[in-house]
Amino acid sequence: MMEGLAALASEPAAWAALATLVAMEVVLGVDNLIFISVLSNKLPEETRVKARRIGISLALVMRLMLLASIAWIVQLTEPIFEAFGQPFSWRDLILVAGGLFLVWKATKEIHHTIDPKPNDDMFTAHAASVGFGAAIGQIILLDLVFSIDSIITAVGMTDNIAIMVIAVIVAVAAMMFAATPLADFIERNPTVVMLALSFLMLIGTTLIAEGFGAHVPKGYVYAAMAFSALVEALNILARRRAQARVTAGEAAH
Repeated sequence: MMEGLAALASEPAAWAALATLVAMEVVLGVDNLIFISVLSNKLPEETRVKARRIGISLALVMRLMLLASIAWIVQLTEPIFEAFGQPFSWRDLILVAGGLFLVWKATKEIHHTIDPKPNDDMFTAHAASVGFGAAIGQIILLDLVFSIDSIITAVGMTDNIAIMVIAVIVAVAAMMFAATPLADFIERNPTVVMLALSFLMLIGTTLIAEGFGAHVPKGYVYAAMAFSALVEALNILARRRAQARVTAGEAAH
């Protein structure tokens, strides 16, 4: 660790590696953050911030614990059995399980949202459709999946533990800073909920594909998400402009 810090202080290449890894970890943290934001919004308003802080803090703890066991993390990528000509490692199984959970969760929430006769509106402040403990349990499960994916990505980019630790801390700090604004934005704009759930389904499908050995370039996934978010932002702006015109017309009369 001390040797890594010394290299960071003296080698320009180490700073370039740190900047690249920080950017990568922040991008990978978006998936984790969307899930935490959507799930925490289902809790009573007074416990939402607490749930987000606990979830993101656990994400940091898991990542640091995984970094402390690099030798074990590397072994997770070694095949343990083969099926239909496809080798599977522990990492593959974890990604498939996490992806299936995300697809199931997102599908369930989408169905509830479009159900013509819902029992409760899971996205209003007056209806908590999940308990605090259950929410934290689900966040922990996905934290583990995203943490393993994040650390394996970090290991593949550098062998400097100090750089990996700093990158993880910076990325999780960015998640902590962005969590409440993102969750509040999702709550204020109901149509964004459907977009966020669609993102979770896309991410889950990508995790399943990765688990089965089909590499999906993350750039394509995030480019699609960014384009969809831009279109939704334009829709929100158009609705606000239209509402402003209606309000101005009513005031004029």
